[in-house]
Amino acid sequence: METEYRFLSYFCSIFNFLQMKIHEHQAKEILKKYGVPVPIGYVAYTVEQAVEAARMLPTDIAVVKAQIHAGGRGKGGGVKIARSPEDVGKLAQHMLGMTLITHQTGPEGRKVSRLLIEQGVDILKEYYAGIVLDRATAKNVVMVSTEGGMEIEKVAEESPEKIVKVFVDPAIGFRDFEARELAFALGLLGEAFKQCVAFLKALYRAYEDTDASLFEINPLVLTRDAKMIALDAKVNFDDNAMFRHPEYAPLRDLAEEDPLEVEASKSNLNYIKLDGNVGCMVNGAGLAMATMDIIKLAGGEPANFLDVGGGANKDTVAEGFRIILSDPHVKAILINIFGGIVRCDRVATGVVEASHLVHPTVPIVVRLEGTNAEEAGVILQKSGLNFLVAKGMADAAKKVTQALAA
Repeated sequence: METEYRFLSYFCSIFNFLQMKIHEHQAKEILKKYGVPVPIGYVAYTVEQAVEAARMLPTDIAVVKAQIHAGGRGKGGGVKIARSPEDVGKLAQHMLGMTLITHQTGPEGRKVSRLLIEQGVDILKEYYAGIVLDRATAKNVVMVSTEGGMEIEKVAEESPEKIVKVFVDPAIGFRDFEARELAFALGLLGEAFKQCVAFLKALYRAYEDTDASLFEINPLVLTRDAKMIALDAKVNFDDNAMFRHPEYAPLRDLAEEDPLEVEASKSNLNYIKLDGNVGCMVNGAGLAMATMDIIKLAGGEPANFLDVGGGANKDTVAEGFRIILSDPHVKAILINIFGGIVRCDRVATGVVEASHLVHPTVPIVVRLEGTNAEEAGVILQKSGLNFLVAKGMADAAKKVTQALAA
């Protein structure tokens, strides 16, 4: 069970890596184009812009929201109510430049560089709505819950019956009766019911048209005049579909991403930083996850996920070394390559040449299996470099943990 949990955790991290996140204010601009009701609001990068934005709102009450790629902003002090433009200015002065720490940012937090200044809304009730791909059924699933404003993961754990789901047949699409079923599940009647049906249909149309991987509205609010409004919005795009949406590429905020992950993406390397001390360089996502698991079982802690792909060569290996060694926590490196598409001797040559370029100072364990594995072993042995050559994954994990202890 523990191993399955680790595997799921790595998979979720990798799936998260394959998404492009955007800010709340950007998400709401997209939703507006599809007729999804959102509050009137303006983005501000300075205190002066925040005050000016507050003056343009149709309500005296304004909400000042820090814009970072993480949830839990309210609990961390990143969402505040203001009752005048002057109050907005004071809050903006405090928030801009602050390090906001939430349960999703980790203890290091995120620097706030922009704010969303939004009109106040007269809330009667809060709900939750979300759309995501369910991989078990290969269908999009539209979810709603009466427990809006709460972390949906907590609701799923403690009260799963309060999350109502509709699985959408991709050949037919999201149908009117399915939207009505979800609105009924929220206990809505009359005008609020009609508003919710229209809201969900517009939301699904936006989700499909943008090739999104996640739409989350939390909270979805019912106002006292029976309107349904997306008070918050989280939108992630599928990286694999971004070539179809070049207009969304400028929405990427590199300041919100790990610098090493950004650097790796420039070289077409799939890299995710973790918290351990064993750097991993592997070809193939499945083998990479298995490698991290066996390191853990051997008593080590993986420092990263790094998939160099099927065409590993001197340049990709050298860049992989550079990125791994940029993490000061890395004390040893495990290279685990299966020679299927790429020959092992070619990888071994790349490893040797890359070592001469990068000059790694930590122990390196190499495990090569597959096409021309024996020839690869000879290349490593004759290189004059101090590689630890492993036979099999278990031996590789054992050698790298022993190297840490040495």
